[in-house]
Amino acid sequence: MDKILEEKETNTLTSDLRRSQERAKTLNLVVLLSFLFGVAGSVIGNMYVMPVLSQKTNSGGLGASADGVRTIQVNEQSAVIDVVKRSSPAVVSIIVSKDLNKIPGYSSSQFDFGPFSLDPFFQNRDDEQSATPNIQQVGGGTGFIISPDGLIATNKHVVDDEQASYTVLANDGQVYSATVLSRAPVNDIALVKIEASNLPTLPLGDSADLDIGQRVIAIGNSLAQYQNTVTTGVVSGIGRTIIASGSAGSEQLEGVIQTDAAINPGNSGGPLLDIGGSVIGINTAIDSQGQLVGFAIPVNDLKKDLESFRKFGKIIKPFLGVRYVLVNESIKEENSLTVDYGALVISGSGASAQPAVTKNSAAEKAGIKANDIILEVNGTKINADHSLAGILKNYNPGDTVKMRILTGTEEKDITVTLGESQ
Repeated sequence: MDKILEEKETNTLTSDLRRSQERAKTLNLVVLLSFLFGVAGSVIGNMYVMPVLSQKTNSGGLGASADGVRTIQVNEQSAVIDVVKRSSPAVVSIIVSKDLNKIPGYSSSQFDFGPFSLDPFFQNRDDEQSATPNIQQVGGGTGFIISPDGLIATNKHVVDDEQASYTVLANDGQVYSATVLSRAPVNDIALVKIEASNLPTLPLGDSADLDIGQRVIAIGNSLAQYQNTVTTGVVSGIGRTIIASGSAGSEQLEGVIQTDAAINPGNSGGPLLDIGGSVIGINTAIDSQGQLVGFAIPVNDLKKDLESFRKFGKIIKPFLGVRYVLVNESIKEENSLTVDYGALVISGSGASAQPAVTKNSAAEKAGIKANDIILEVNGTKINADHSLAGILKNYNPGDTVKMRILTGTEEKDITVTLGESQ
């Protein structure tokens, strides 16, 4: 009996041992399969999933691999911080001062000169008048250094008062007396000089190579009291045409850059930078009827003016001497024209209206008359994308250009030697 029980126990132990071994084998197989699936998942994730997640969760410069998967090369936040650190030393505040007793009816009130206002950048400040000289800050703007010896670019409307004195406050706290070297006659650009050396400068980019939606950074003397304020945004539009108005009058600015980077009074003349730190525009105006609708003069206009300044000692612009309106379908119908493009030469209305053709101008010498339509300049058709002023700004005074004009029903080609704006 004991032997039988002993045999049963032995059989039971043997059976349990076999089951344990089988369970161990099964567990080992599960562990092995889990490991293999984990390795495969890691490989697949690195090959296919991570590039996509990286694209969605990061931003900055974009690249493309051979299979078309886009990958991120630059972290946007660190790029903006780097641009600000590198650029701020070259951005300056421009202080405008006058003897308030010599300003008849001086007031700090902000007037509404129209939707695109230059004056909000010219931040006025009030002070009581007295019998003794009362030199006070009456305005403030921004500029940026473009040469180590102290050449500064800014807006013309920031330094348009020939009776005022100008001071430059650098980012490091240094104060310099400033001299206005030249004011552009037909756009809102000016050059200012301080006596210094080895100054930090900003590189000038290419405003012809912009894309709507690209990141931009504005730095300026916000409200004429918050020096080197930084705002960011994107390029909202390219090639805008606006009528910018201020205390000195109105002027048409063509080809300007629209941005939603916050621009405030005092920012005028400051740089609009790309994500690489190059200047692509000069902040100049805002639409007072909207929010975050600002405008900057393309930096290529500044580069053209710098060429003129270095060649002639001042900024000069080509001058044709006509008053015109761009022809479109509406103008064609209203005036019974035979073309829907070109520049229709017309005079103004009212007692003080400008003539259609300026006396002794390049246009008059070339035989252009009122109601003529200038169709082309050197083969470029004049239309909404290529205005007459926009085409001519690429030339210099003294340059000879060929124009195709429509006089009545006759088209003819003429040669015009451009004059100089005064």
